[in-house]
Amino acid sequence: MDGNDIGKCPIMHGGNTAAGNSNMDWWPNALNLDILHQHDTKTDPMGPDYDYREEVKKLDFEALKKDMRALMKDSQDWWPADWGHYGGLMIRMSWHAAGSYRVSDGRGGGATGNQRFAPLNSWPDNVSLDKARRLLWPIKKKYGNKISWADLIVLAGTIAYEDMGLKTYGFAFGRPDIWHPETDTYWGSEKEWLAPSDERYENVDDPSTMENPLAAVQMGLIYVNPEGVNGQPDPLKTGAQVRETFARMAMNDEETVALTAGGHTVGKCHGNGDASLLGPDPEAADVDQQGFGWANPNETGKGRYTVTSGIEGAWTTHPTKWDNGYFYLLFNYEWELKKSPAGAWQWEPIDIKEEDKPVDVEDPSIRYNPIMTDADMAMKMDPIYREISEKFYKDPDYLSEVFARAWFKLTHRDMGPRTRYIGPDAPQEDLIWQDPVPAGSTSYDVEAVKAKIAASGLSLADMVATAWDSARTFRGSDMRGGANGARIRLAPQKDWEGNEPERLARVLSVLEPIATETGASIADVIVLAGNLGVEQAAKAAGVQIDVPFAPGRGDATDEMTDAESFDVMEPLADGYRNWLKKDYIVSPEELMLDRTQLMGLTANEMTVLVGGMRVMGTNHGGTPHGVFTDKEGALTTDFFVNLTDMANRWQKAEDGTYEIRDRKTDAVKWTATRMDLVFGSNSILRAYAEVYAQDDNKEKFVKDFVAAWTKVMNADRFDLEA
Repeated sequence: MDGNDIGKCPIMHGGNTAAGNSNMDWWPNALNLDILHQHDTKTDPMGPDYDYREEVKKLDFEALKKDMRALMKDSQDWWPADWGHYGGLMIRMSWHAAGSYRVSDGRGGGATGNQRFAPLNSWPDNVSLDKARRLLWPIKKKYGNKISWADLIVLAGTIAYEDMGLKTYGFAFGRPDIWHPETDTYWGSEKEWLAPSDERYENVDDPSTMENPLAAVQMGLIYVNPEGVNGQPDPLKTGAQVRETFARMAMNDEETVALTAGGHTVGKCHGNGDASLLGPDPEAADVDQQGFGWANPNETGKGRYTVTSGIEGAWTTHPTKWDNGYFYLLFNYEWELKKSPAGAWQWEPIDIKEEDKPVDVEDPSIRYNPIMTDADMAMKMDPIYREISEKFYKDPDYLSEVFARAWFKLTHRDMGPRTRYIGPDAPQEDLIWQDPVPAGSTSYDVEAVKAKIAASGLSLADMVATAWDSARTFRGSDMRGGANGARIRLAPQKDWEGNEPERLARVLSVLEPIATETGASIADVIVLAGNLGVEQAAKAAGVQIDVPFAPGRGDATDEMTDAESFDVMEPLADGYRNWLKKDYIVSPEELMLDRTQLMGLTANEMTVLVGGMRVMGTNHGGTPHGVFTDKEGALTTDFFVNLTDMANRWQKAEDGTYEIRDRKTDAVKWTATRMDLVFGSNSILRAYAEVYAQDDNKEKFVKDFVAAWTKVMNADRFDLEA
C-alpha cells in the first residue's frame, strides 16, 4: 500500500461529484426539479398497499383519547411536566405544527407531520418540542399504523385543552405522514436563524411589505418576535406585525385575539438560564443525543431551569386551567418592562397581589410574577385589539366559543374540505373557510351533455382552456381550489387576468344553459367540455381515446365562498398556457415548477401537459409562442419533435422572447418563451421531451396526456379517494 493512502476515507462525502458537492452547488442557476420529486415512494416505508386514511378508521378513538389524557399528568423524570401537567408543552407543539401554515400558497401547517424533520424540528422557536414528540412516542408505538404522527401531534394540543377545562369544537383525523423534509416550502432567504426581520420587508415599519409567501416575521419563528420588532419592545409596532402575520395565516382580528389569549391562558415561557449555553439543535446534535437537541447545562437543565424562548414565567395565575385569568391580569394591573434571567425583554405587573402570582413549577410554596410578551401587550394597547379583548374579558363564555372555533380552524385549515374529516368528533357544520361545495347530480345523461357541448360552436381551445383554468387552482398543500364548485364563475376568479374574463364570460354563457337543460352541474359541464376538446384533439392526431369522467361535482355559491381568501390564489403565471402576468425576480420556469408542485404533478406529467396544451392552441390570449406545429388543434407530438429538431436553431429576440429559425434559410419558423425552451435546455426535462419526440411514441403521448389531464381535473374529487 502506498503510504500516502493511509488514513484516506474510502467513500465519497455527501454529493455525486468528484468534489463531493451537489449539482446545485456547481450550477446554482440551474433549474432544480427536486421540488417535483420529493415524497417519492422510495422514501415511504409503508408500502404501496398501505392507505392511512383507511387504516385510521379502524382506530379505537376513545381508547386513544383516554391514553392521551393519562399522558398529560404522567410526569416523566427525564423531562418533568410543569405543575405535573404536560398541557402547555403539548399545546405549544400542536400550535407550532399547525401555525406554520400560510394562506398565500397553502404550505406549512400540521397536516403532514413535517415537524419531525428539518428545518422545523430545529427552529429556534421549536426548542424543547423534541421532548414533546418523544413523550408521545409510547402512544405512537402502541397504536402503530392506525395513527399518524401528523394526527397525533395535532390531537395532543386538543386533548390538552379538554383536560384543562375547555369545551373544544371537535377534532378530525386523516392526516397522512410524510417521510422526508418538505423541500418545496420556502421559509425565507436568510442564511442565519433569527436574522433581523428587515431582511424580509421592504419597510419593516409597514408589515404589509413582508415578502410573499412568508408569514412569520423572522427566520425560525412561527409568528412574531415575542420581545418586539427585531427584539425591541413596542406593543403598537408588534401589534401591527401580529395583524399582518395572522392575516397571512388566515385569521381575522377576533380570531387573532382569541388565539393569543387562549394560547397564553395555559402553560408558561421558559428562560431561567443562559440561552447561549444550550447545545446544538436536534439536526446538528451528535448521535449520542438520539434526536434530542438544545442540551441544557444549567443546573438540572429541566423543570424550573428549562430554557426555550428566553422569556421566563407564566401568563396566568393558574396555568393548568382554562379560565379568564389572562384578561384578568392584563387589565387589572399596570405592566413594566423587565429582563428575564436569560436576558430577554418581558413585561411584568406592578404591585401584583401575592395570590395572583403563579406558583413555581416544582415547589408550590414559591410564587413568581406572571409575564406578558410584547404581543400580549398589543392586545391591551392596540385600539382594535383592546376593544375585542375587553369584550372577551366581560364575556368568558364568548371567549371560549370563539377560541374553540379558532383553534379548530388553526389545526384543520390545511386538511381541506369537511368530506376529508375522519372520526367521531369531526363536526358536521359547514364552515366558509372549508370552501364548502354541495353534492352534484350523477343521474344525468353524460353523452347527451357532451353532444350539446359539441353542437354549441365553442372552439376546442375555448373548451380546453376554460376547464384548465377552472382546475389549475388546486393546491395539494392545503387541498383548496380545483374544478369542483365551479368557482371560476364567481368573484374573484371570474375577474382574474389569467382567466381571460371576456373569453371566460363568453364560454360560460354557452355552458351554463347546457347545465340547466340537462341537470348537470356547471362544474361538471366545464370539465366535460375540456374532456371533449381533448378527445377531439386526439382524434385529429389519429388516436381514438375516451377521457375518463366522473360526474358529481357541485356548484358553489357566493355565500359559500370566502372571496377574500381566494384573492391570494390568483395565478401570477401559468406555464401551461404560456402566460406571465408581469416579469418577476423568480424566473418563469421556476414559477411553472411551483404551480406544478402545488397541483401534485411530476416532471414528466408537466412535460406531457405543456406539450399537449401548446399544440391544441390553448395559450393565454391566443399567443403563438411555443405552438410548434402547423396542425394546431391536433394532439400531436409536434411540440417535442420540432423542439428537438437539429435542423433548427434558437436565438433570443429583442422583445425578450425567442425565435426558432431554419438553419439553412434563417427564416423564423416559430416563436417561444423560456417556458417552452426549458424543455430542451434542462437535461432532465429534455430527456422526457425526447421520449415524446420519438417516432414510436405518438400514441403513448396521447395516453400519457389524458392520464395527466384527468389527474388535474379530478385533483379535488376527494369523494373518489377510496
